[in-house]
Amino acid sequence: MDEQLLAFLSYLEREYQYSENTIAAYRNDLGQFLEYEEHQAASALTDWSAVGEDDIRAYLDFMKHKDQPYASSTIARKVAAIKSFFNYLTSQGLIDHNPTVEIDSPKVKKRLPQTLTLNEVERLLEAPLGGNSAKNLRDITLLNVLYETGMRVSEVVSLQLDDADLDAAILHSPTRQGEARHIPIGDNTQSLLVDYLRQSRPLLARNSREQALFLNHRGEKLTRQGLWLIIKGYARQAGLDTEVTPHTLRHSFAVHRLSRGTKLEEIQHLLGHANISTTQIYAQMEAAEEETAQSARTLKERTETL
Repeated sequence: MDEQLLAFLSYLEREYQYSENTIAAYRNDLGQFLEYEEHQAASALTDWSAVGEDDIRAYLDFMKHKDQPYASSTIARKVAAIKSFFNYLTSQGLIDHNPTVEIDSPKVKKRLPQTLTLNEVERLLEAPLGGNSAKNLRDITLLNVLYETGMRVSEVVSLQLDDADLDAAILHSPTRQGEARHIPIGDNTQSLLVDYLRQSRPLLARNSREQALFLNHRGEKLTRQGLWLIIKGYARQAGLDTEVTPHTLRHSFAVHRLSRGTKLEEIQHLLGHANISTTQIYAQMEAAEEETAQSARTLKERTETL
């Protein structure tokens, strides 16, 4: 059974180019499911065809009613992993019947992503300007690239030197499907990248063969965790009350672009969303913000007439 599980994880990585974190989440979720099924089985499990619909429903009840029940969003993720796995087993002819066909995921109330105001973004981008070191120039460039392009943190840390076409003011970022999408950058970010490559990166680099665009203090490719810590530090330095992550800047990029009149289809392309339904949440956020602003204006007008 472990063999089929490992084959499935390899399939996800090969066919869908899922990130290491996504593959690890699948491995963890399916590993917990297998551990539960082995514990519940009257005899040793040797084949996935022995797992039926009732077994899977019992696992869902276990997650809901244990002493510390999982959140509905976590259960939904685990159900999605299990359904994907059994779909794979069925498609490969490894089992005759898919026991997840009638299994529904729990409904999860979608929370609107957290964003920063334009003022908060400006304060964050200005935070590294307090120093003139190679690290400061790298960081201000990083923050501007994240906010102006809306790229995922994994995409930014994966950028190579050849991905920055500064003459054309474009960054090339491979999508999860393999092809590259071309993301335009403005004059300010273009200028920052030029200065970073001329002044800062040579001071950080220790190995001439390293091709990563953004380097850490050891001269190696900057990691996701390293970038997250950089943003967290500057958010604190800027006095921002909300937690700021790389995805906060991605969400802010989308909402601010919409408010300036950029079409939803263009934002979908810039964000690298395969389906526009994923992008539509930002239109909902813009509408909610406009409704809030209108309510505030109405309240102010009524107050002034009293």
